[in-house]
Amino acid sequence: MSDWIGSIFESDAGWDHLETLVDVGNRMAGSEGEREAAELTRDALAAAGARDARLESFEIQGWTREDSTISAGDTTQDCIALPRSPDERVVAPLVDLGYGLPADFEETDVEDAIVMVRSDVPGYYDRYLHRREKYHHAVEGGAVGFVYRNHVEGCLPPTGSVGWQDEPIGPIPAVGVSSEVGARLGRRFDGESITLSVEADIHPAESQNVRAELGPDTDERLLVTSHVDAHDIAEGAMDNGAGTAMIVEIANALADREDDLETRVEFVAFGAEEVGLLGSTTYAERADHDAIKAVVNSDGVVRDRTLSIITHGFDALSETANEVADRYDHPIGTVPKLGPHSDHWSFVESGVPGCHVKSISEGAGRGWGHTFADTLEKLEPRNLREQAILLTAYVVALAREDVTIESRKPADIAADLEDQGLAEGMKVTGDWPFDE
Repeated sequence: MSDWIGSIFESDAGWDHLETLVDVGNRMAGSEGEREAAELTRDALAAAGARDARLESFEIQGWTREDSTISAGDTTQDCIALPRSPDERVVAPLVDLGYGLPADFEETDVEDAIVMVRSDVPGYYDRYLHRREKYHHAVEGGAVGFVYRNHVEGCLPPTGSVGWQDEPIGPIPAVGVSSEVGARLGRRFDGESITLSVEADIHPAESQNVRAELGPDTDERLLVTSHVDAHDIAEGAMDNGAGTAMIVEIANALADREDDLETRVEFVAFGAEEVGLLGSTTYAERADHDAIKAVVNSDGVVRDRTLSIITHGFDALSETANEVADRYDHPIGTVPKLGPHSDHWSFVESGVPGCHVKSISEGAGRGWGHTFADTLEKLEPRNLREQAILLTAYVVALAREDVTIESRKPADIAADLEDQGLAEGMKVTGDWPFDE
């Protein structure tokens, strides 16, 4: 066994950092906790041996959760505000639209109503509908309020941001409710007047990206990334403390084999991912795209045992992952489709090679993200260590001078989004980055 593999099996760097992050508490974008987590990640990267570990700040629209309620009849139902909801109280009839498919909105008058939709889509439907797309249809239909019902049982109200890229605060108040509360609302109050109240503090704020590097001083660089922010209702262990712990573990491993790197490796823990990929967008807008060999973004790792890498049609990213899997006789799933969610997308949409590293989830972890249940005990150190071995080897392989990763034309990215049924939702929410 190579010495570096044994050192990862014996290392506590990543897991210790994961415990440190979840113990911070609230890591919401723009909060004091997010900045503390960024500073801790900067220090962990420096302690691992990475050079020039630093923070780079940028301004965002801050949003702080306060009290939210749904009053129906003589009852008060549990709910949580969705980030970037306005601070507002509305009274209107509830309309339960089930899955909230586009056809449901076309066939139902939701004007001046509070619309409730599920967080999933039916098995027969041909594409996933993001929360923000359903919110947009509610706004376009004239609704005055939005209730997002979790489809996963367990009394877990979901969170997740609303609003648009150019308007960070949405136009109508929005809350998440558990599957059970949603069922109760639909059964007892569909068509009845209810009161939806969201209290939130909306203010200017600051987020930050963490940056550090290892390897030779080449003009070209390979980005190894994660996001350090999390939703404020839970520890954010899976989303995305584990991803940030992973880049610390990889940095710790690469510091001991820096001579193996043929391209500079830059570690970046982005801020404000959960409210619109703001950290990675800020970085991408300032960066020389031609100098970025590839982006390896960890968001959703460790929650299950087997890695899955979404490679966005960049053949060399898939081929290299397969080579690493064969070398270590350890499975790595590769998905050649596009995935326009998480920080890699800020680069991939412009044709920069990038992949989204997560775990294949076969039951474990499903439905826990963006809820109170995203907690540390759902994860295992062995999964972090095994995946860190594979990803360290993956990064070293991608950094080789003889590995060429061709960029893609944005027009080809756009065509793939159309072919894969992803374009419609992105156009609806204003996330379509291409000229029509």
